[in-house]
Amino acid sequence: MACSAAPDQAALPDGGRLMAKSAQAMRAVSTVAFLIETEGSPPVPVKHADGSLTRQGDAKGTIRIDVLGNLQELAFVLAGDTVYFKGPTGGYQTMTRQQLAAIYDPSAILDPARGVPKLLAQATKARTEGEEKVGDAQAYVVAATLPRQVVASVVPGVGQDVNGRMWLDKASGRLLKAALPIGDGQNSGTVTVTFTDFDAPVTVTPPAK
Repeated sequence: MACSAAPDQAALPDGGRLMAKSAQAMRAVSTVAFLIETEGSPPVPVKHADGSLTRQGDAKGTIRIDVLGNLQELAFVLAGDTVYFKGPTGGYQTMTRQQLAAIYDPSAILDPARGVPKLLAQATKARTEGEEKVGDAQAYVVAATLPRQVVASVVPGVGQDVNGRMWLDKASGRLLKAALPIGDGQNSGTVTVTFTDFDAPVTVTPPAK
């Protein structure tokens, strides 16, 4: 969907203030559903992920990850200090949260110290481009430069700062969607992160053995 800018660009809210408001709003989120998708060939191991998570770090969902050139799809449950995961066949296996963090840690998303709130707060060169609907919500579209170190907490494998676009809910300030172009040449593409179901009830329990 094309971005529909306001007739008077100067009438749009300041991008930096919108990003600061969004960072504050995301710090208050207790649970969220997330979707990570890739288009093209961005040099990141996570090609797809979806699930629900809590601010305390528990999470459940599925992930499709490139391991040494092979795509593997795993179901995962993060409950306390234990990670349960399984492939298309067989039962659940376990690893520690520290072991998972070396691959991908979705619990970082809502962490104010390393996830989306920090990413929004540390963005630079923010510029409001217009307004657009995301689902049923009206959002401001803000372009900004995002620091590599923080982007990598949300999307592992990022090796440079990212000039991304964020869709920020006009009513609440929450981040609804982010589009992150990553890579160069043939090894490039876009990672899109979408958030829904803010503060909806989420129960994460260890799977039955």
